[in-house]
Amino acid sequence: MRRVVVLLLMLFVSQLHGTELDKELADFKRDVLEVNKRLLLLEEELLFPADTQVGIYVSLDVGHYFQPDSITLELDGEVLASHLYTERELRALKNGAVQRLALANVKNGEHELVAFVTGMGPEGREIRRGVTGQFEKRHGRHFVQLHIEDDKAKQQPRLLFRDWR
Repeated sequence: MRRVVVLLLMLFVSQLHGTELDKELADFKRDVLEVNKRLLLLEEELLFPADTQVGIYVSLDVGHYFQPDSITLELDGEVLASHLYTERELRALKNGAVQRLALANVKNGEHELVAFVTGMGPEGREIRRGVTGQFEKRHGRHFVQLHIEDDKAKQQPRLLFRDWR
């Protein structure tokens, strides 16, 4: 009888200790995730200070004459970003989402953006279009939008850069 009581007491104590360890482990994981989040924010601030930051975003207003497959973006003659689209991303963009295509550091002054967009047009034919735009970077953050829309008159896509200040 004494052994059974001791065994039950030991089992009860080990369960309490195990529950306490689980709680401590969960608290530790939460703290690690919080520190990781803070480090990522600090890293982004260090790599992309607000005064030199330019963000390039993509939006769509297409559907009848064009469905993009990929985008390649160049800033001042150097490839900045390339992206291949999934069905899910295209659905989101068609429903009004805006995608951050790239974030970069640039000096104040004039800059040139070039975008090449490849996709499928009417009757399954491949279409490749390019657009060039200039923007002037000033102090503070700067945003540029690449807007892709249907041109109903030509039944082709039209690419436009829009400056967000």
